[in-house]
Amino acid sequence: DGSNNGATTVNAQPWLGTYNPRMAEFSHVKGNSSANAWCPDDTRTIATKHVRRVGGVLQALRDVVAERGHVDVSDRRVIADVFNLSEAEVRGIVSFYHDLKTKPQPPHTVKVCQAEACQAVGGRALTRDVEAALALALGEANSRVALEPIYCFGLCAQGPAMAVDDRLIARADQQALDRVLP
Repeated sequence: DGSNNGATTVNAQPWLGTYNPRMAEFSHVKGNSSANAWCPDDTRTIATKHVRRVGGVLQALRDVVAERGHVDVSDRRVIADVFNLSEAEVRGIVSFYHDLKTKPQPPHTVKVCQAEACQAVGGRALTRDVEAALALALGEANSRVALEPIYCFGLCAQGPAMAVDDRLIARADQQALDRVLP
């Protein structure tokens, strides 16, 4: 019937998912019904592809995030099992890498560089402007967007820098945010 139970599709990119305000959570874009819900077998299928590869655990975790949007406890258990690791070892990897989210994320992410080179050319002012525009502090999120600090995009000669949904913006300002954030 074309109904999606109140969910709003925010972008056609599969890693963004959908947000359902009634459920206050994000769901996998490939299906918002319980028939298409994520299950441990999905994680096992992803992890098995990387078993004999150098860096396979990290790549499996990143692939789970790409497909699901986050890595939850059940995913960590499956990956630990597939790679013959303890759950603590997998939890350590997840906690070390900031891009391995452990809970559902909003459909958009804004990252503002906090490194010294960007600070020297207006990074702190950019951070204040973006925080005010989004009504969020660094490290906070709402149903639409997450605002995250990052410590160098490698655009030091063109700072301050930020990224909106992984789209890098050099010589960033508040107007650039307004132009690219849907």
